[in-house]
Amino acid sequence: MAAPKSPRKGSLQYWPRKRASKFLPSVNWSAIKSDSNLKGFICYKAGMASAFVKDESPTSMTKGKKIVVPVTIIECPPLKIFSVRFYKNSKIAKEVLAENVDKELKRKIKLPKTSKKTGGLDGDYDDVKVLCYSVVKKTGIKKTPDMSEIALGGSYDDKIKFIKDNLGKEILVSNVFEKGKLVDVRGLTKGKGLQGPVKRFGITLKSHKSEKGQRSVGAIGSFHPTRVTFRVPRAGQMGMFTRVTYNNKIIDMGKAENKLNGIKNFGDVKTDYIVVNGSVQGPAKRQLLVTVPLRPTKKQSRKNLELIELR
Repeated sequence: MAAPKSPRKGSLQYWPRKRASKFLPSVNWSAIKSDSNLKGFICYKAGMASAFVKDESPTSMTKGKKIVVPVTIIECPPLKIFSVRFYKNSKIAKEVLAENVDKELKRKIKLPKTSKKTGGLDGDYDDVKVLCYSVVKKTGIKKTPDMSEIALGGSYDDKIKFIKDNLGKEILVSNVFEKGKLVDVRGLTKGKGLQGPVKRFGITLKSHKSEKGQRSVGAIGSFHPTRVTFRVPRAGQMGMFTRVTYNNKIIDMGKAENKLNGIKNFGDVKTDYIVVNGSVQGPAKRQLLVTVPLRPTKKQSRKNLELIELR
């Protein structure tokens, strides 16, 4: 009889397994190469649906046929620039606040009595990023906006020009992403609270005759060293972890005109939206950060799905 093999349970890449400190994760913007104006956009997950599409992918086995694929509907209310951050030697050297900040934001953040104007955007700096917030009051989700720092693409002069053109104005998702392009979706998974090692790591159940329970590990470690290492599957927090879904194809995007109503656990889509192929982490109404793809693949880029109907 061959020796039993049991590979370790749970990837050590995700450690420690605890709840994330914030809903919108930090992004290594320098690794994402793009010439677009904004490299990301704050959105909200509405729910999933089945899309009736025509497959026009060149190398697909269902080319020219009508198929049904799972899709995720993501609502994308407009963004506004809260402040402009200038970087020198990888540190914030200056921050210029925008004017006409929404009242909901003033209740949550202590603002200085005087805000600097657009004339303060000059100077010798290495990079510039914008701190944006979502105009979420236009949706039926909540009133408090979400805020995140988003990088800009292009040269330094292009970034300054984009900031001057959009300071105090609403930025739409159609100005950032295009239909048929790939995007990465960053956000938190569903929170499941305290779970045991079987559900958390997928360990094998012990025999029904086990005297100290079936749903636990057989041994938590040796006598020496006299400690339980972090590699041993134990009960603990499951869910509310930061994850990234790479290379999601945008099948459709547009404005809500009584098209997407009555979505379960969400309601009606009242602002702009995008429809991406496949599933996205998190429950309904979870805030997401949709970004330009970090490493686009040819397989996903070749996909060409023409939306016929959402079911």
